[in-house]
Amino acid sequence: MRWGDILPTMPRIIHTGQALVDATAMIPALPQQGQNVMAADWNQHAGGAVNILAAAARSGAHCVHAGAIGTGPNGDLIRAALAVEGVGWSAPAVAHRDTALCVVLVEPSAERTFVTTLGAERLLTVDALATSDPRLGDLVCVTGYSVAVDSTWEPLEAWLATLPDGVEVVLDPGAVFATLPAATRDAMLAATTVWTSNQEEADDLLAALGRPRPDTAGTDMADAAHALAGVLPGRVVVVRDGRHGCAVGVGGTTTDVPGFPQEPVDTNGAGDAHTGVLLAEVARGTDWVEACRRANVAGAITVTRRGPATAPTASEIDAFLTGVREGAGPGTPRA
Repeated sequence: MRWGDILPTMPRIIHTGQALVDATAMIPALPQQGQNVMAADWNQHAGGAVNILAAAARSGAHCVHAGAIGTGPNGDLIRAALAVEGVGWSAPAVAHRDTALCVVLVEPSAERTFVTTLGAERLLTVDALATSDPRLGDLVCVTGYSVAVDSTWEPLEAWLATLPDGVEVVLDPGAVFATLPAATRDAMLAATTVWTSNQEEADDLLAALGRPRPDTAGTDMADAAHALAGVLPGRVVVVRDGRHGCAVGVGGTTTDVPGFPQEPVDTNGAGDAHTGVLLAEVARGTDWVEACRRANVAGAITVTRRGPATAPTASEIDAFLTGVREGAGPGTPRA
């Protein structure tokens, strides 16, 4: 399904990151170095950027994948998964190179360990990115793992500089971002209008910048969001903390948005579900605090399901919220 076949009626979510195939094994524990472990189960699904796009599409967003997709069985799997969700892709397939795998090892605690390989998804070009044709109000998603590799960062940096005014650039930094050279980090942060990460990623960046979060009466995630908002003035900052929910800094106010704790069976894709639903809600005009509340529900539901792209639909989020105690409210603001 090419993007030109879809006629959007509201701002779009355009993802520039890597769509990979997740090869997931359920294991009792990580083996010692040089040893073996028997997996209780395994599966293979589209993952990476597909998780965020699927989550957003299930909440009614118009989505397009602008990253590179290979030619081969893995690339075919990615395109099929996007088509099932009604998500388009804009760039032509990369000839003679297939999309790579991400090996995911999931322990009984739901903790995940990753081994990512490199393939066609790393062969970005400015022209290919431009086929997504971003417009006023669109939300362009960037992952820190694109910034970390020259073959994706160099064309991405050049293309971001061409975006028209009014396009939001959403950075999901990943664990790698804080370790990047300062000049690279600064260039990406200068282009960013929305930061969304987990608390560890936020704390790592603050430490790298010599700006550790203060200890206040607020939650750790709110302290981190508040500190990051000082580093990124005028931007929206969202910091997640798993079962505790998230905090959002916007317009000079940081708000704790409580989570909905569940017994997890697989945390793979929970952060992606949160990001996808968050952006889908913002695209439809929902305010940031309420968008975060619905994103928290998406993360809560996702961790109770096995697999990468297990985000709920909008109707499932509605049903969940119907069962929440009346008067819980979307969050507690903090100046």
